[in-house]
Amino acid sequence: MKLILLQPYLNLRGGVERVILKVAQHYDASIYTLEYDKDATFPEFSELDIRVMGRDVPLSSKLPYRASQGFRYGYNFYNMKIREDYDVLNPHISPSEWIRNKNERVLWYCHTPPREVYDLYETRMQNRSYKDKLVYAALVGTYKLIAKGITKRIEEIATNSNTTNERIKKYYGREATVINPGIDCENFTNSGDERYFLYPSRIVVNKRQDYVINAFNQFIKKSRDSRYKLVIAGTVSKDPEHQKYFNKLKAMSKGSNVVFKTNVNDRQLRSLYSSSTAVLFAAMNEDFGFIPLEAMSSSKPIISVNEGGPRETIMNNKTGFLVNSPQEMAERMLDLSKNAAMAEAIGRAGRRLVERRYSWSAFFEKLDPILEKVSKK
Repeated sequence: MKLILLQPYLNLRGGVERVILKVAQHYDASIYTLEYDKDATFPEFSELDIRVMGRDVPLSSKLPYRASQGFRYGYNFYNMKIREDYDVLNPHISPSEWIRNKNERVLWYCHTPPREVYDLYETRMQNRSYKDKLVYAALVGTYKLIAKGITKRIEEIATNSNTTNERIKKYYGREATVINPGIDCENFTNSGDERYFLYPSRIVVNKRQDYVINAFNQFIKKSRDSRYKLVIAGTVSKDPEHQKYFNKLKAMSKGSNVVFKTNVNDRQLRSLYSSSTAVLFAAMNEDFGFIPLEAMSSSKPIISVNEGGPRETIMNNKTGFLVNSPQEMAERMLDLSKNAAMAEAIGRAGRRLVERRYSWSAFFEKLDPILEKVSKK
């Protein structure tokens, strides 16, 4: 199978990048991307065939940061013609699926329809200036028009969760095959409880670190135990909107037991999981969510908002807790801090669940036949 993966950027250490890495390794595939920073993503990418393609679009430099990125990504994938032989093209983050405009035999592994175009459009627009709102509104309209036509022509779509599949049906009128990503749970361990709660995620508005800070402050007030800390670990991009949100979080955490750790590597992150009391998760209607799986792999309880993908992976009150408010999150944090035996039992149950359901071998058992099907079209 000659597979080519396509992705707008490789400059983060996140769930999407982990899936792309695993697929590329498994099929010995090439990766076409427009941005690659080997120091900012998983180091294993440096061992693969990475092709940095595309070109700058002069007009894009006049646009706001995110709009400029999207315009350049869309222009390049829409106009890219793959010259080498291949069996299947496998785009990931949108608009890499626009490769279908000039190429055939495409299996789009859709991590999510772009959320600031669809379900988070109003949320993201709230923080933009009037001028930027006009620019984004025009570009979003154009994006939807192009995406609607291209998505109809894509041979097959796969996705990470039922949550994302519902979005695909709603926004594109297509049905995707749900293939949950796997996790290397043998890389995660539990080394005890050093009295801190961990929220590891990219620092962006839709991950809602402010929700978790609010919950932690309520926990401290209820427990009156100043030994506990909240560790927020995640990357912060150059996007001015993300920088503004990060500054807001630091301001609201001043004088508290909130610790920020940015740009942690894999080893450091696993160590943070390993010594935590529990892991918190507050992303807004998350597509799938690797963090609950990583928490359970570390035999740690996960306390997540009752939204999106985590509702599919967490067994409420057995491998973690699904909560509906910062107040409820604080209550579950209090319960775990006072009952180590319960925390250990929930952690063990989570580990067993991940070992049983979320392996990479199961992922590829489902992906292989779809790739074979597309390669013959």
